[in-house]
Amino acid sequence: MPDGMLGKAALAVLLVLAGLAAGTRPPPPPVSEDTLEKVAGSLEMYVDRLPQMPKVRGYSVERGRATPVHLAVGMYQKKWKFHRDLPATTVFVFGESAESATFPGPTIEALQGVPLSVTWENHLPENHILPWDPTVPVAIPRHGGVPTVVHLHGGVHPPQSDASAFAWFTAGFRETGAKWTTPTYVYPNVQSPGVLWYHDHALGLTRANLLAGLLGAYVIRNPAVEWPLGLPCGDEFDRVLVLADRSFYANGSLYMNSTGDNPHVHPQWQPEYFGDVITVNGKAWPFLPVARRRYRFRVINASNARYFNLSLSNGLPFHVVGSDTSYLARPVAATHVVVGVSESFDVVIDFSDDESNTPEVELVNTAPYPFPDGNAPGRLSSKVMKFVIEPAKTRDHSRVPARLLEYHAKVAEEEATRKRYIVMYEYDDGATGGPTHLYINGKRLEDPATETPRVGATEVWEVVNLTPDDHPLHLHLATFQAVRARGLVGLDEFRRCMARLNDAARCNVSQHAAGDAVGVPEHERTWKNVGKMAPGHVTTAVVKFLMVDTGEDYPFDATAEPGYVYHCHILDHEDNAMIRPLKLIR
Repeated sequence: MPDGMLGKAALAVLLVLAGLAAGTRPPPPPVSEDTLEKVAGSLEMYVDRLPQMPKVRGYSVERGRATPVHLAVGMYQKKWKFHRDLPATTVFVFGESAESATFPGPTIEALQGVPLSVTWENHLPENHILPWDPTVPVAIPRHGGVPTVVHLHGGVHPPQSDASAFAWFTAGFRETGAKWTTPTYVYPNVQSPGVLWYHDHALGLTRANLLAGLLGAYVIRNPAVEWPLGLPCGDEFDRVLVLADRSFYANGSLYMNSTGDNPHVHPQWQPEYFGDVITVNGKAWPFLPVARRRYRFRVINASNARYFNLSLSNGLPFHVVGSDTSYLARPVAATHVVVGVSESFDVVIDFSDDESNTPEVELVNTAPYPFPDGNAPGRLSSKVMKFVIEPAKTRDHSRVPARLLEYHAKVAEEEATRKRYIVMYEYDDGATGGPTHLYINGKRLEDPATETPRVGATEVWEVVNLTPDDHPLHLHLATFQAVRARGLVGLDEFRRCMARLNDAARCNVSQHAAGDAVGVPEHERTWKNVGKMAPGHVTTAVVKFLMVDTGEDYPFDATAEPGYVYHCHILDHEDNAMIRPLKLIR
């Protein structure tokens, strides 16, 4: 039996187990792509104002000093209104209470150097609101309930607080996964100020749990460092934009396919989810009134699989000041910014720079799906939101400074103590040609760790992408910078060799990586936790396993169990099963 294929008897047993775990939820009604597009097309754009998500302060101030706090943040099922004309949608959402829970969840605001502890509470019902697949590696509780575990994406924190996919838990901690150890996670907030986000990371359910709504923003601030920069600040002028695509039934319910591309292998799993409706902060194609002045937007792509190539309809540039959790050394003006899945960019838009005095400006998307060689976005998915520009009522004292922040760590390949080859595979069904699963280095998540860097080390990772998709590679804990990408010459020959040997060095990858070198865009040249890995290319990345802003080791035991992971952040790929353990050693 080929790897990843299941016999009919095994599939039947898994389906029974899934039925026991999920209860007796009736299957969703059949629906066509035309029907989903019709529902999306019936929603008038730019009629709902962009929400400002509620904020939760991750510290207290006593006698002028910030001190640590403990938060309890729950996961709840409730109704959410995505559009004025769409019936309310049943979602899973984060909040300090069921009444205050939102999609996205509240923005948690932390201070650099002030630790925060969070107890993530599961108040979800027995049954999931979306279909899921028992034939991918997945958490299936014996006694029902929706497994969850919350990962702080981009966080520098101990392994016990990293949300291992095997550390899942159901409501009331009634049942837990093999790696679960504690209900409370501790976030030291020792890294550079920037934007992070939190989201579910349960084994095999990440795509369904995020699609249901389990995600939110997390911002680390340091006024002493950031205030002198002069960037736009305050709730009105410093905004988080969480982008996520969704499809809906006419009754407002979230759509997720209930039949897989290869149903004889995986009854539900499909390689990518693309929604017809673009939501920003939980509203479909919202609008935001802005003054003719500078605004700072922290853009997070929380979609399952969709990339965004963002630009402004009047040609105004983005002044990119950061990406993922790091600042750039200097701002970079860019008319287009490609935001991969789970990637974030910190940008300033100066609406006073528009000499035509345009009263309305659209934020638009031109990224193909799948990226980079899929379908061009249509009328619906090419629109994101609209800015309605009004005269400035007060003087704008903000600026885009000539210099931002410099970090201690340098991008120097010669400092690396080791080179690793990270190879991305896609496996197809011989009968249909459709994908069945995706692996890194031909190995499963359950297989022993082969990436075991030393704490404090610098490594070079040569990421070899043998698939047709661009993959957003996400490393937990570590940060990296992509240096360059080279096209693979003789790709078919190289693929055949890798299918036999699964060894990039023995298959002479250095000789095949002889195509033109592709540089990294200037606005991505900072320490990142997500990098875009182009198909048919070898991408060279310098990876640091230390605090890049100070050059020091992590202030906790990063070698402890259960370790960390790295994975593709296209959620359908991560769930099946493009994810591997990352185990640090001394």
